Amino acid sequence: MPKHIYQVDAFSSSLFKGNPAAVVILNNWLDEELMQNIAAENNLAETAFVSPSGTDLHIRWFTPTTEVDLCGHATLAAAHVLFNHEDLEGDEVVFHSKSGLLRVMKEEEHLILDFPLDEFESVVELPELMKLDFRDKTQEIYKGKTDIMFVLGKESDVAQYQPNFDIISQLDCRGIIITAPGNDVDFVSRFFAPQSGINEDPVTGSAHTTLTPYWSKRLNTTKLKAKQLSKRGGMLCCEVKDGRAMIGGSCHTFFKGELYI
Repeated sequence: MPKHIYQVDAFSSSLFKGNPAAVVILNNWLDEELMQNIAAENNLAETAFVSPSGTDLHIRWFTPTTEVDLCGHATLAAAHVLFNHEDLEGDEVVFHSKSGLLRVMKEEEHLILDFPLDEFESVVELPELMKLDFRDKTQEIYKGKTDIMFVLGKESDVAQYQPNFDIISQLDCRGIIITAPGNDVDFVSRFFAPQSGINEDPVTGSAHTTLTPYWSKRLNTTKLKAKQLSKRGGMLCCEVKDGRAMIGGSCHTFFKGELYI
């Protein structure tokens, strides 16, 4: 039986911006190897698979090379698909996932992710492999559950950084975040994860579970505007609320198709 597949640009102001994700709607789970092959065939940063279990919805995420525990933009894209193309009623969807319960709410033109805050701690020494790449531009370093975050001095440091993917891929983490104060937003960032099959991710919702609490504390505000400085670019509204990270943005559907597998 054909299965619906969508491609959606998430955290985007229009088509061809933000972060593209594939969303596959299932009646029941496929074999894990098959889902990985589908994600590799899609060759996007993430493919989200959504399947019901009783009255609940479950979500899993695959890069072209591996399954991951949390993905923001593909969750946003999955909610967009359910609300706009799969006739889901109401203003909220709840997904069961490897990272617990994840809520997505409709709020005017935005969808808002309700994600757990990352737990991160300061790293005193710059990892040896990164010293040549960042030289004296790094002010602080933090290690979260899956990523290493480098805080740089200014937006241009983030925009002009030329990553060495061979070096980054040797780090023991999902990927690295680089961030700095923004010129016209509260903060900017970029995300690199060659060890997860993604050299540079266009917009990384899950990285903002680390970025949001860090910048909220540093800027002494709970609500923030953020920009990811990838080639495609992306805009996010972020908030720390009730011990959670609220990460919002808009989505645009690029296509709908059918899988014959």
